[in-house]
Amino acid sequence: MKTLLSIAVGLFTLSSSAHLLAQEQQKSPVDFVNPFIGTSNFGATHPGAQYPHALTSVAPFNVAFEHEKLNKFEKDAAWNSRVYIHENKFLTGFTHVNLSGVGCPELGVINIMPTMGNLELDAQKYGSTYSDEHATPGYYQTTLDKYDIKAEATSTLRTGLSRYTFEQGEANIILNLGLGLTNETGGSLKIVSDHEIEGTRTVGTFCYNSQDVRPVYFVARFSKSAKAMGTFKKMPKFTGVEGEWMQYNDSIKPYPNYQHIMSGDNIGAYMRFDTKQQEQIKVKVGISYVSIENARQNLDTEQPNFAFDSTRQKAVDAWSTLLSRIEVKGSNNNKTLLYTGLYHSLIHPSIIQDVNGEYPIMSHQHTAQVGNTHGKNRYSVYSLWDTSRNLHPLLSLVYPEIQSQMVDSALAMYQESGWLPKWELLSMETQTMVGDPATAMIADTYLRGVQTFDVELAYRAMKKSADTIDNNPLRPENKDYLSLGYVPVDDEELYDGSVSTSLEYYVADFALGQFVKRLGRDQEAQKYLTQAQGYKKLFDKSTGMLRPKRRSGEWLTPYDPELGRDFEPAPGYIEGNAWNYRFYVPFDIPGLITLNGGDDAFVDALNATFDTHNFDMGNEPDITYPYLFNYVKGQEHNTPRHVQKLIAKHFTNQPAGLPGNDDAGTMSAWLVFSMLGIYPVSPGDMNYATTSTAFDQVTIHLDPTYYSGKTLTIAPLREHQGKPSLNGNPLNEGFVTHQQLTQGGQLHLLVH
Repeated sequence: MKTLLSIAVGLFTLSSSAHLLAQEQQKSPVDFVNPFIGTSNFGATHPGAQYPHALTSVAPFNVAFEHEKLNKFEKDAAWNSRVYIHENKFLTGFTHVNLSGVGCPELGVINIMPTMGNLELDAQKYGSTYSDEHATPGYYQTTLDKYDIKAEATSTLRTGLSRYTFEQGEANIILNLGLGLTNETGGSLKIVSDHEIEGTRTVGTFCYNSQDVRPVYFVARFSKSAKAMGTFKKMPKFTGVEGEWMQYNDSIKPYPNYQHIMSGDNIGAYMRFDTKQQEQIKVKVGISYVSIENARQNLDTEQPNFAFDSTRQKAVDAWSTLLSRIEVKGSNNNKTLLYTGLYHSLIHPSIIQDVNGEYPIMSHQHTAQVGNTHGKNRYSVYSLWDTSRNLHPLLSLVYPEIQSQMVDSALAMYQESGWLPKWELLSMETQTMVGDPATAMIADTYLRGVQTFDVELAYRAMKKSADTIDNNPLRPENKDYLSLGYVPVDDEELYDGSVSTSLEYYVADFALGQFVKRLGRDQEAQKYLTQAQGYKKLFDKSTGMLRPKRRSGEWLTPYDPELGRDFEPAPGYIEGNAWNYRFYVPFDIPGLITLNGGDDAFVDALNATFDTHNFDMGNEPDITYPYLFNYVKGQEHNTPRHVQKLIAKHFTNQPAGLPGNDDAGTMSAWLVFSMLGIYPVSPGDMNYATTSTAFDQVTIHLDPTYYSGKTLTIAPLREHQGKPSLNGNPLNEGFVTHQQLTQGGQLHLLVH
């Protein structure tokens, strides 16, 4: 009997194991994405319903109020947060226009909140704690504890769809236009009928810069007609002195059924319903940056019905198609890290055109003109100081058809405004950060073989950025830069980063020189390549640092290379210190090695950066540093050693699983490349530095329109099996070129 029982148990165990294995094999890349990664530790991502590169998304909005249930961390974090922080547990609605992984608060508007019972219009009072959260690509759900409402959300490219499951009683759905992350609070709305609201919400002044503001247009439609409806406004408190107003107080004035049009600051609308037990009401919202009519057309086209489940499935299918370009075999944890990183890399830039092709053009003349893409995508949210380093090279390798249209969009911005973008948001230039990153991005894209954009137009646009001396918004310091070979520290206002700015110009000039050289204009190419060598003028042999220099040629004194380590102002540097920028000449590391006194001295200096904790994983200029060991023969083993340690320390399957701000996908792109086993060393340089791979096998499906190879396979190599190789040919120098990889074949790398 025992034997039979043992056999039965054994068979059951084998059957269960086989079933689990079969389930595992059926999992697709989309099943491994964890949208909660990056929602803590200031990662600035959100777990909301997101469609790839979408104009809209539906995100839980939990920016903290001064609420008794919030701890000190939550209150301190709220001011600088994004729409969602994992530690905050007080939710005040679901927003439909959001950013992912950016460094300044912006957008987070068109906020909708379901409630039960008596109508309360103060968000601090109607807000609720929440539980039972779940998120996957294209879907989010939670339960609002105060009301026992199950809230679910999904989305399309230009619309959001929410589904609320109510208890029996009086239900309310509140549209609060006053809430948001943007510095603006103005809006207007109209209750069109008992099941539709339309309006606008103003956004703008990203990072507190003085760029334009822009209206976001919306149409919200309800699956059930309301029994009552109205508008409301948070009232300002008059001081008694004519023309002076104080901070908004707690007074909220409701306007019931008789007033259905409202405009001004901090306004909103509400719909009231009688609901049965477990009754579901759906709300779909169309968004446009052109007009209410376009928002309605977007809604009618992408969501003609309230088909929640099929809409969710379409989002899943869209993500699955993109994520499956890279297939991997390995541990579930590594799959989660990789596919979540790829997911975050495919959110921005995001489209801005409506279904009819219309979008607001980019203009420095403060106009509100409308353009038409005529069937192409128009992209927005160009955080190029960050993304030009690795996210756009990742798109060029795996999604070249998307990257090509992103270059098209940047060139269209040049045609519309006269200049390439620097940090563009919603067809507005924010002038955030320094340098000329669009030149680096476009040149790098072309050199990688993605050349399906107007190359001559790109050439003219990049030359204008590089050569214009006066009134150059991309290179405002160009007069000094072109005459001295560097940006002097003399004229810094609030430490605008003379060294950082110079180094960004060198990177752009190198990429432009390589681009022009590929066009066959060798003499002109040499001009830009020579300008890029100006970094040597900033190298201070006495400190080994790239140091601020005055217009006279004298070094800035006193000088502390540690200053700026905690993001305090540091003359010469932007968001970092001298150590963070010490090796930021990614296009000429051999030349920098020579300046440092040779291989040994360079390795010592590189090791010192890590040993003194002056390496900052969350700071873009130094994220290439772990790969610089590959430039010194015999030191290549230190690259995977550092890369593995950084991944283990900073990237985890937890809400705090990013090393701070994702920077519109830049940190995630670093992780994707680093787990695959290759990393692009510099814009304009077609070399990838190699490291170990985190997987048993990687298959990248190459786009045949752009690349001759069908697939690139990356496989692990044990140390006793020989050296890294491509198609059987040894890679002896720690690098492999983009052109080699896109011919397809098998790359063997060491394993983590």
